[in-house]
Amino acid sequence: MLQVCLNGARDRRECRDLPMTARELAAEARRAVAAGAEDIHLHPKDTEGRDSLEPELVGAAVTEVRAAVPEHIQVGVTTGAWTVLDPRHRTELIRSWSVLPDHASVNWHEDGADAVAIALLDRGIAIEAGIYSGTDAIHRFLKSPYSRTVLRVLAEVTDTDPEQAAFTAMDLVKELEGKLAAPVLLHGENAGAWPVLRVAARLGLDTRIGFEDVLTLPNGSVASDNAALVHAARELLEAQIDPQC
Repeated sequence: MLQVCLNGARDRRECRDLPMTARELAAEARRAVAAGAEDIHLHPKDTEGRDSLEPELVGAAVTEVRAAVPEHIQVGVTTGAWTVLDPRHRTELIRSWSVLPDHASVNWHEDGADAVAIALLDRGIAIEAGIYSGTDAIHRFLKSPYSRTVLRVLAEVTDTDPEQAAFTAMDLVKELEGKLAAPVLLHGENAGAWPVLRVAARLGLDTRIGFEDVLTLPNGSVASDNAALVHAARELLEAQIDPQC
């Protein structure tokens, strides 16, 4: 499965064409799915471009994106601690959502992960468990009573060294191997994004690409939009399974 991560915690200073409004996210999602994305992850943002869990912003983003893509495409959002530092307030906002995403990511190295998880489960929202390399997330996750209830595990390689990221990815996969009840989606970020995606392709794991993870194509040129990144990722994934390669 190839997920597109449309914007992330970036802003327009990093990416001039970063989608921020619900309408912009919908347009990007439509093009990305046409290019081969099979699932969507996005960060609703306020008028200042900051990630937000406010119900009206989450509702608008999810509603617009859902209307722009086929019904079978699932739409997910972030619950990252940077959106709201206080875990209690974060869970209150989740419980106030009137429009529900299909899934939401929970980063298990962050304080309050279990509380956020139960708030999502209570609303019928599936969980993507974020396990960052270089943190104690895997140990905290495996101790969680919700570790066997998640939709998938996001194995997130934070090593951005293009020469080392693939090795870090392999180490993270080995650390997770045999310990999980859910499928793994492996991805990297910035200069490590494409090396890690190639590891995911070789291992047959789910993966993702988009402006949240990287702004450039495999050849180093700046991507025009998320669809360009998805198209490049799809080519790499298909080449990996081509028996002629």
